[in-house]
Amino acid sequence: MKILITGGTGFIGSMLARSLYDQNYDITVLSRNPEKVSQIGRSGIHALGDLRQLKPNQSYQAIINLAGAPIFDSRWTAARKQLIRNSRIALTEELVNWIGRMEVKPELLISGSAIGYYGNQGDTELTEDSAVRADFPQQLCQDWEQAAAQAGQFGVRVCLIRTGLVIAQGGGLLQRMLLPFRLGLGGRLGDGQQWMSWIHRQDWIAIAQTMIRDTTMRGAYNATAPNPVTNNEFTQTLAACLHRPALLPLPASLLKMLLGEMSGLVLGSQRVLPKRLLDNGFSFGYPDLASALQQSLSHG
Repeated sequence: MKILITGGTGFIGSMLARSLYDQNYDITVLSRNPEKVSQIGRSGIHALGDLRQLKPNQSYQAIINLAGAPIFDSRWTAARKQLIRNSRIALTEELVNWIGRMEVKPELLISGSAIGYYGNQGDTELTEDSAVRADFPQQLCQDWEQAAAQAGQFGVRVCLIRTGLVIAQGGGLLQRMLLPFRLGLGGRLGDGQQWMSWIHRQDWIAIAQTMIRDTTMRGAYNATAPNPVTNNEFTQTLAACLHRPALLPLPASLLKMLLGEMSGLVLGSQRVLPKRLLDNGFSFGYPDLASALQQSLSHG
C-alpha cells in the first residue's frame, strides 16, 4: 500500500512514517523541507516538497494529513493565528482539491485534529458526540475537520483523529516539562484542577494503523487514553517518576500575563474519553499515566 503523509517529519509523523515503513508500506512524506525526511532514519522513505509536484495519474491508497505550524511556540498575535490556521486548513483544502483531480482516488484520508475541538469544559466528560464551547482552538479544529470532510464527496473514507496531549521521549509536552521537574522546580499550573487528556505516542500510531486496516472506521475519534487526569495528578505522577518534589506551582495570573490568550491551552480543561475507539474494541498499550511516563522516561 502506498501512503502519503503530510507533516511526516514532526513529533508524531516521523515515528508514524518509520513504523509504517517497517511494516512494508510504501511511504512518501510531504515536507516544506524535504531534506528533513532523511532524518526519519529510513532511506526508503520518499520525500516530496510540494503537492504541486504530484501528477493526476499518481495514486496513494491512503493519505495521512498531520501538517500544521506548532500551536504553542509563540504568543497568539493576529498574524500567528492566521499562520496556524493556514498551515492546517489551507493545506487541507489544497490536499482535498488535489484528491479531486486524482485519476484514482485514495481509499482513506486520516486527518489531524485535536481535543481543543471541544473548548474549555471543566469537569464535563466529553465524547465524540459532546457539544462544544467556542474559542480559538475550538474554531480552528472545527474548520480543519470540515475542510478534511470534503474529501468524502469523492468517495474517500475520512477519519478525523482528535489528538490529546502526546507523551513520548524526545519532544512534545514531556520534553517541555522535563528540565524544571528534573531540577525539582516543577509544580501544578494554576489551581491544578483542569483536566489533561493525554495519549502515549505508540498508542496514537496504533490508532492510525487500525484506521488503515479497519474499513468500517470513519468520522471523528478521540485519540486520548481512557484515563484523563487533572493537572495536579499529572504533576505529582511525573515528579514521582523522576523522584523529585513538585513544590513550585505557577499561578494562573502569571501564566495569563506570560502567555496571553494562549494560556488557555494550559489552564483550560478537557476531560475527554475515547468512546468510539473503546466501542470499536481498541486496546490501549498505555491506559494509565504512570506506565506511559515510565516508558517514555526510560527511553529518553
